Amino acid sequence: MSHDNAKPQIPSTVVTALVWLVMGWVFLSMQVVTVLESTSLAGSFISEVWWQRLVSLLGGQVQRQEQGVAFAVMPFGTVAVTVALLLSVCVGGSAILVRACRHTSIKQGLPDAAHHTGMWACVAGSWSLLWIALSASGLTRLPALMGASIDLWCAVAAAGWISGVVGRCIGPAAYAKEGQAVNNTTVNGTRWRTSLLPVTAAIALYTCVYTTMNWQMYRGLLIPHGDSAMYEEHLWNLLHGKGFRSYLDQGLFLGEHIQFIHLALIPVYVLWPSHLLLELSESFALAITALPVYWITRRHTQSDRAALWMAVATLLYFPLHYLDIAIDFKTFRPISFGVPLLLFAIDQMERGRLATMGLLFVATLTAKEDFAIVLAPLGLWLAISTWRQAETTPDRRRTLIVGTVTAVLATIYLLLAVKVFIPWFRSGDTVHYARYFSRFGETPTEIVTNMITQPGLLLGELLTTGTILYFLRIVVPLGGTPLLSPTRLLVGGPLFLLLCLNEIAQSTPAPVHHFHAPLIPIVLWSAAAGLPNARRLMSWMRTDAMSAARLACCCALFTGACLSFHPMSLQFWDPGRLTYWRRLYIPGERATQFAKIESLIPLDARVASTDFVHPRYTHHARSYDYSKYPRKVANYEDKVPDDTDYIVIDTQHPYSEIKTPDQVRELRQHPDDWELLPDETNGYFIVLKRRTGSRE
Repeated sequence: MSHDNAKPQIPSTVVTALVWLVMGWVFLSMQVVTVLESTSLAGSFISEVWWQRLVSLLGGQVQRQEQGVAFAVMPFGTVAVTVALLLSVCVGGSAILVRACRHTSIKQGLPDAAHHTGMWACVAGSWSLLWIALSASGLTRLPALMGASIDLWCAVAAAGWISGVVGRCIGPAAYAKEGQAVNNTTVNGTRWRTSLLPVTAAIALYTCVYTTMNWQMYRGLLIPHGDSAMYEEHLWNLLHGKGFRSYLDQGLFLGEHIQFIHLALIPVYVLWPSHLLLELSESFALAITALPVYWITRRHTQSDRAALWMAVATLLYFPLHYLDIAIDFKTFRPISFGVPLLLFAIDQMERGRLATMGLLFVATLTAKEDFAIVLAPLGLWLAISTWRQAETTPDRRRTLIVGTVTAVLATIYLLLAVKVFIPWFRSGDTVHYARYFSRFGETPTEIVTNMITQPGLLLGELLTTGTILYFLRIVVPLGGTPLLSPTRLLVGGPLFLLLCLNEIAQSTPAPVHHFHAPLIPIVLWSAAAGLPNARRLMSWMRTDAMSAARLACCCALFTGACLSFHPMSLQFWDPGRLTYWRRLYIPGERATQFAKIESLIPLDARVASTDFVHPRYTHHARSYDYSKYPRKVANYEDKVPDDTDYIVIDTQHPYSEIKTPDQVRELRQHPDDWELLPDETNGYFIVLKRRTGSRE
């Protein structure tokens, strides 16, 4: 029989690719419809302002329930066409990119691009199927967890897709060449020095971006004094004979925390006495965290490229960003300096330089006593890992002793700091952060006792949706790579448990305050050192150390796009968010109006001011907090200190309760003692001056 007229057969690879692409198209369309119909789900990505615009653009209608809750009715057909166009661009764009890098034909690359794109579209879209199934099952916690983690789910899918595209562009041949080049660095080190150039550039870029953001917030009067600019007051007061304190503190600051690392800035601060110096220093310190991560990764993987991916992933890791600018816009905390110090110490530990490691451990503890919570188990890890080694050498015995001593001393130091040092500087009062664990008691002893004797209460607080979400937002932004070294990750276990019990940390179940700072070095160390295990533990994904590092970097990029607020994030550009760049980084009318009264008060005056304008008065004779919070300087009474000369009230700051002069307690209770100065700021600021002879 002649086959000349037979129809050409479609290769099975093309059929498979089309099946994956169609499935991905259907699943992703369902996903988009599901998300856009719910304001809470859409709110994980965009504000209500953008949500309404997007719903309208796609032909949907916004409606409201009787309770006022908004939802949308979306046309599936329009969404499906839009998703089809998006997938077409992804398939065509990736095929063209691979062709340009690998010099292959687009015809050959299209099936692979379609298969890859469809597969990751299925991963992203499968969320909606799982969420609907769980919601229909009558369960409550699992659907809630799914809804809260949709941003992570979609970010991982996007990261997996772009990581695969980049891997196809680079190709396995590049890895083989690089492995050979890495081995050659033992001779001359040329490639090692060259590969540090992009890391250095990334560090410089991070420092510039976050320093600019912090400085602009300061210029816009958006940085609070409490727990942020007050650290600059510590330096000023210490240099001017007022003690290591701000006037928020009960006494010396050591009654709040055993934390004095920022005093190391004094030699530069003498030349540039400004809060801006502290912001620059912190951003740079967080940026250089990438260096030890680079060295640790390179040591374990013998790969410059993998080390570069992990260094960049560190700078894109959104929990690190919230140490630079916290969720409440507190932009400076000395605890951040401990992050690079601890990672440098771990790098020295792996190199066997135990003396340098010990010095860095001590320096790390000056960043805050919290670091002892990870140093103790880190010393234990060092001792156990050394003890498990087969051969007995003098170096092994020395390392075993150093690890054990580190664990013991760190534990003793933590107990002394919490039970002896801090209470002594507080005149015997318990540490102030005991109230973060109020469900368990009022003092550290009572809290620990109740945790031990009431396991039901403890498990009830640990086994929650919030704790699972917190864990996911620590691990997933690095592509799950910290899980590749579970023993190292367990070093951060005790601190993580405390984070799960900390009421402030769990108020927004994500690493967006400063409490997680000591955990960051452990997570990054686990990720970097665990990469060689990728081939064995993630063989089902055909993953090796290189691709795992690349995936970590891509996950950090896309989770940061959803959860951070740097210039590559959605929040930075979203006008419906508080983090919108025009609102946060462009000084507004408050700053303009404040300039009219900035020089009104002499430097030798004693000033009480509200929080966000308070940083501008720390260089005066005294700078007091004007609020309802009881302070020692005011004898814990609801008043300003008796020696106050001026009061400055910012009527428009984020938490302002006073809008007009008639609401000022001093003018109501002691009108004869205070003079209301003429308003030159259109009501933005209220300035009071104590009348001559009225001081008590």
